[in-house]
Amino acid sequence: MREAKQEEEEEGRGTWKHAAFHVATTIATPAAYAPLPFALASLGWPLGVCCLVGGTLVTWYSSLLIASLWKWDGNKHTTYRLLAHSIFGPCGYWFVALFQQIASIGNNIAIQIAAGSSLKAVYKYYDNDGKLTLQDFIIFFGVFELILSQFPDIHSLRWFNGICTFSTVGFAATATGVTIYDGKNTDRSSINYSLQGTTASKIFKAFGALGTIAFSFGDAMLPEIQSTIREPPKKNMYKGVSGAYGVIIASYWTLAFSGYWAFGSQVQPYILSSLTTPGWTIVMANLFAVIQISGCYQIYSRPTYALFEESIALQRQKGYKRSLWRLSYTSFYIIIITLISAAIPFFGDFVSICGAVGFTPLDFVFPALAFSKAGKMPKNSNLSHLVRVTNFLIAAVFSLVAILGCVGAVRSIVLDVKTYKFFHDM
Repeated sequence: MREAKQEEEEEGRGTWKHAAFHVATTIATPAAYAPLPFALASLGWPLGVCCLVGGTLVTWYSSLLIASLWKWDGNKHTTYRLLAHSIFGPCGYWFVALFQQIASIGNNIAIQIAAGSSLKAVYKYYDNDGKLTLQDFIIFFGVFELILSQFPDIHSLRWFNGICTFSTVGFAATATGVTIYDGKNTDRSSINYSLQGTTASKIFKAFGALGTIAFSFGDAMLPEIQSTIREPPKKNMYKGVSGAYGVIIASYWTLAFSGYWAFGSQVQPYILSSLTTPGWTIVMANLFAVIQISGCYQIYSRPTYALFEESIALQRQKGYKRSLWRLSYTSFYIIIITLISAAIPFFGDFVSICGAVGFTPLDFVFPALAFSKAGKMPKNSNLSHLVRVTNFLIAAVFSLVAILGCVGAVRSIVLDVKTYKFFHDM
């Protein structure tokens, strides 16, 4: 494959810290953990806490499994697609290609809606009577992403992803602080933690919440990130993933639990929409969100850009022709994402369906199956048996989660389309 030949020639240059920046930027985006309080509200305290903690531990484990498969057969597999091809053949390649595109495109639609919402919130703080709509800010964000898309690869954006990682911490700290402040200044007797709606509504909301939690841990780019890391890539990736998950645990759990505690069952799908005072801190949280989301968008757009580049043999293009081709296909991609985001700005719905259909197969099911077939099992027979059983249970349970999450998300989209018009200014 042309893709394999091109990528074999590239040597990683990043450190484990760069890996941590990339992984944290990819996973710990405000669009991922801002809906977590709403997910807990759809599940209730006991089940919600169990699902969130379980999702954290399973994806951490799955990420280490993927990192351990680097050069499992002696060859360098620098994309998810190539890794899947080496283990499962052409079917594996196209399986991952399909779900990676679903995850990447769905993720970018969701985070472009989130970025537009945050920019609009900042604008309304300074000009409450302003006439600019959510769609205007979605377009502004798309233009900014088009500029960033002219950088050739993930490593060339490492400085920006470093800023994004610090913005993740800034967003989590600011949003959590304001959430606790609002919670303490709210009449606690008015806060209700019971599940809302009819029995059917409660069930479908719970299904959607499973998709939301899966989305929050989505990372369909681990081999691509590992390919940018210098020797030894396994050890550096283990350290990078573990460092990133330290940030993830601190930010996810804190905001999820405090958000549900503060607002109960009335919490909004995007936690910043529930915050009221003090205004300047809400502006700060929204700005942190936009900065972090900008980097995440770039990482998730790269698999699609890679497909364009393969089809036109971009590596063979020189000078201005290469730049013109990149401008053409990145413009096409961003116009499509921007159009969908502006037309159907239902943030919570896209989060759920993207998590269920895109990220669950890639981040929960595939790593367990791939390691069981190609990974180096422990020499101790009992421990080896335990690993195989654990991987089988993860694959089976999260396959069910994908189905249930998809059902809940599709139902929510159908209901929202009936309630709102296209290009609705949310």
